[in-house]
Amino acid sequence: MEGETAAKAAASSSSSPSRYESQKRRDWNTFLQYLRNHKPPLNLSRCSGAHVLEFLKYLDQFGKTKVHATACPFFGQPNPPSQCTCPLKQAWGSLDALIGRLRAAFEEIGGGLPESNPFAAKAVRIYLKEVRQTQAKARGIPYDKKKRKRPHTDTATPIAGDGDDAEGSGGAALVVTAATTV
Repeated sequence: MEGETAAKAAASSSSSPSRYESQKRRDWNTFLQYLRNHKPPLNLSRCSGAHVLEFLKYLDQFGKTKVHATACPFFGQPNPPSQCTCPLKQAWGSLDALIGRLRAAFEEIGGGLPESNPFAAKAVRIYLKEVRQTQAKARGIPYDKKKRKRPHTDTATPIAGDGDDAEGSGGAALVVTAATTV
């Protein structure tokens, strides 16, 4: 009896979508609604990277991240001492995650070749990079691309034996040394 209950619970939990899948569906529906409300209304098949950029800029009005203008006295300060009139925008991380979910949703619906995915357009990648850099400068936080660590390599060096071992084999021994590069 308990096994049946556990199986039913597992089946019901697996039938409900994950948080990521739910968010992806909500984002996709929001984008489709944006296309329907666009003047003139747009069909998904005619959507381009430029339309995706319009959508991202449209979303800025709902943002909660203060992005200081270069003329603002608090520009470059991570924790400004008082309020200012600089606009609220969508945070770069939110936009980046949104584009990732929309790119995946587009591919799942069979939107065509990966090259035709408007969310993967070069203009979108450039825009996201500019948003990241602008927001980092406005907050006084330098964005440095993380450097990849080189893989740790082990090198094996054969060393000839002197033939004095107990077995008398006279074979070569294998010595492993760790080579680290900085």
